[in-house]
Amino acid sequence: MVLNYAQAPISRVTAANGIEYAYRETGEGGVPLVLLIHFRGNLDNWDPALVDALARDRRVIAFDNTGVGGSGGTTPATVAQMAQDAIAFVEALGLERIDVLGFSLGSFVAQEIALTRPALVRRLVLASSAPQGAPGMHGWAQWVIDSVGRRELDPAGMLDVFYTRSPESRKAGETALGRMFSRAEPDTPTTWQTRQAQYDAVVTWGIPDFSLLERVTAVQAPVFVANGDNDPMILPRYSHLLAGLIPGAELKIYPDAAHGFLFQHHEEFAADVVRFLDQAC
Repeated sequence: MVLNYAQAPISRVTAANGIEYAYRETGEGGVPLVLLIHFRGNLDNWDPALVDALARDRRVIAFDNTGVGGSGGTTPATVAQMAQDAIAFVEALGLERIDVLGFSLGSFVAQEIALTRPALVRRLVLASSAPQGAPGMHGWAQWVIDSVGRRELDPAGMLDVFYTRSPESRKAGETALGRMFSRAEPDTPTTWQTRQAQYDAVVTWGIPDFSLLERVTAVQAPVFVANGDNDPMILPRYSHLLAGLIPGAELKIYPDAAHGFLFQHHEEFAADVVRFLDQAC
């Protein structure tokens, strides 16, 4: 019997790099879909409603990268090393071909995986994403990092960044948080070291460098780029830029939505992702 994401236990696997990774999986069949989470996120920060919708006809795997949550090691401060660690985890599971859904910081890592190991990635979904070196992306607005970057995580601050001020969006956010944090077996919280290292990686990724924008033109896998129309962390214009740089990329912007658009619009987004993943290569 395949458990839904909220019921799925935390499993562990040790990779060739010596790191023991914590992960949850659900669904079966098809090319496995590997999920890469946002800044300071762990296994609990994936909305079970979204994961279950994605897993109806395929195996879906979420994991804590090195130093994050229940995984061992120390969180690296570069996207490139995070990508190498993610590849080590995938290899530890014996997977030779995967689809990837990267969200926010996870989408930066997903881009790097697709560039570093193109034979591994069949299709790529980039949620709330931006290309490396995009102008104006050097760190987040002060109110944004104040809301999500303090030592103690603030649910109210997270709601302000992940959802708009409309009653519909805010209610969807509160409902999604309720789904996320109702598990009997919660993951280990992320540490301050993870926060610092991940923000260093985000800031470095955003150092303006027009020459780096060309990197994503080498992505070989089909790509679906998505964002909310009011995302204050990864502004929608960066998703437009990214989709314009990647040959043949699809783009969709979801209405009345911020950074957490994929949880707010989980049914629509899941349907869009499934349609994209099920297309003939």
